Amino acid sequence: MGLVRTSIQISNPRRSDLHPIEVDALVDRGALHLCIPQHVALQLDLEELEKREVTMADGSRKIVAYVGPIRTSFRNRSCYTGGMVLSDEVLLGTIPMDDMDLVVRPASRDIVPNPLNPNIPASVAMSAREQSGSR
Repeated sequence: MGLVRTSIQISNPRRSDLHPIEVDALVDRGALHLCIPQHVALQLDLEELEKREVTMADGSRKIVAYVGPIRTSFRNRSCYTGGMVLSDEVLLGTIPMDDMDLVVRPASRDIVPNPLNPNIPASVAMSAREQSGSR
């Protein structure tokens, strides 16, 4: 499929006096979280909420800062999430992508709002009990 990149906007919802930052993000459906470089966390004055241990693509483990909240926006979609301070580029993982109901188009190597839900993001919110039909 090759690498997929997209432009997203990230901001600190606690600091309305700071302008959002437009960043080029690597889209990775194999990753879970939003990952941001240290300089982005500093520019947005994001608070470190805790430390987290993350597993890297090569299997190694690393302790990193988990910061937030972060408002992530793509076209007519947005979500609130935390971010791992890691690496030198922004990585858009599955959690924010699913929260915004975005899909990857492998042929054109881009992402778009889910065509089945072009105006309002959709999500699944049912318990296992509801899925099985028992009451």
